[in-house]
Amino acid sequence: MQSLLTAGKTILLDGAMGTMLFTAGLDSGNAPEAWNADHPEQIQAVHEAYIAAGAQIILTNTFGGNHFRLRLHGLEGRAVELNRRGAEIGRAAAAHAPHPVLVAGSMGPTGELLVPMGNMQFEEAQAAFAEQARGLAEGGADLLWIETMSDLEEVRAAVQGARSVTDLPICATMSFDTSGRTMMGVTATQAAQTMGEWGLLAVGANCGNNLADTEAVIAEMHRAAPDLLLIAKANAGLPRWQGTALVYDGTPEVMAAFAHRVQQQGARLIGACCGSTPEHIRLMGAVLRGEMEPPAVPIITQPTTPTIPRPARERRQRRQRPTSRR
Repeated sequence: MQSLLTAGKTILLDGAMGTMLFTAGLDSGNAPEAWNADHPEQIQAVHEAYIAAGAQIILTNTFGGNHFRLRLHGLEGRAVELNRRGAEIGRAAAAHAPHPVLVAGSMGPTGELLVPMGNMQFEEAQAAFAEQARGLAEGGADLLWIETMSDLEEVRAAVQGARSVTDLPICATMSFDTSGRTMMGVTATQAAQTMGEWGLLAVGANCGNNLADTEAVIAEMHRAAPDLLLIAKANAGLPRWQGTALVYDGTPEVMAAFAHRVQQQGARLIGACCGSTPEHIRLMGAVLRGEMEPPAVPIITQPTTPTIPRPARERRQRRQRPTSRR
């Protein structure tokens, strides 16, 4: 990791895992993490496709691998196993890469709210993240990647839980929805300044409401904490229904232009989130490396066709407990 960072260049991240698994046959509502044990070849194929597109960091298929999320599928007793397998699969893909690739252990939110707004105690969240981090470390992850968070206290629980079982470097990103705030009201400035005090390797934004909002968040974070290493991993535009399928309107050209803009605003680790594919990452990498000019495309801020009432995040929509958001 240090060799990548000290080179002073932008680091290309991978794209969506869920989007690729749905294409491969994952049924909505099922646990993607179960595929780490049941269909490891499918997971490795996704990693290898992103590596072939140029990704230097790949995220494991463990976004919902904590006790609370796995409990929705009766898999909570297999948390360590499924996280370990997820990291092992990423490690196998990285071992055959034509360029250096790091394996980042993905750790998403629990789907619960901490007290006093919800019923989850801080210690429960911390223990769940510790269990997940242990499996990822045992499987050979190079770093841990806390992502799509809305509550700084849940991020803190994840960081403290991870650090109780491993000394792997940690990155953390939050998802900003409206007016530059997370669902829990955290601003980009608050996120950067607070997480910047925790000794994390990098912080930033992923998923999010739209590309323009994510760009604004990155710019605000850079102003608030100019020395922080920043991550930008936005959705591939906005979601819309196409028949019975949910698709995203951010083409590879749109995301390549986005990658250039956030690079100019201070982001050093850049990739894509929901709705993206290896082709998005390939074109983003070409622009970031200066091999092609940024495409001249408009910034997507509003849907061009009717969307579902609230822009969907494939990861939240497919895994959300109906009563966990009040």
